[in-house]
Amino acid sequence: MNIVKMMDKIKQHPDYHKAGMILCHNGVVRATSRDGDEVTGLKVVVDHNRLDQILTEQRKRPGIVDILIHINEGKTLGIGDDVMFIVVAGDIRENVLESLTDTLNLVKAEATSKTQFFAERP
Repeated sequence: MNIVKMMDKIKQHPDYHKAGMILCHNGVVRATSRDGDEVTGLKVVVDHNRLDQILTEQRKRPGIVDILIHINEGKTLGIGDDVMFIVVAGDIRENVLESLTDTLNLVKAEATSKTQFFAERP
């Protein structure tokens, strides 16, 4: 799945005519950790039950038409690889921005865990 296909899919939603904005997130593997250590890769595990709960909750928010998510799980990802796509369609900017931010934060905190792989130090 890629973000273009996800946007095409969201445009097929029966309530798409109510959307005034589509906002996309594309998380990628960066070369350093938050602590500045060199990262060589990343692996993500998803709690699908919790992910489904989060999406169900977030889709009920005012003005939200739909939220789609794709997470590249179960394989080792390299620097620059796509980790997660989120696409949110909704009526107005404030609703869509807030929903994407909250969805992203909840997914990262409650539905996924990651293992980072680090370069060996000399």
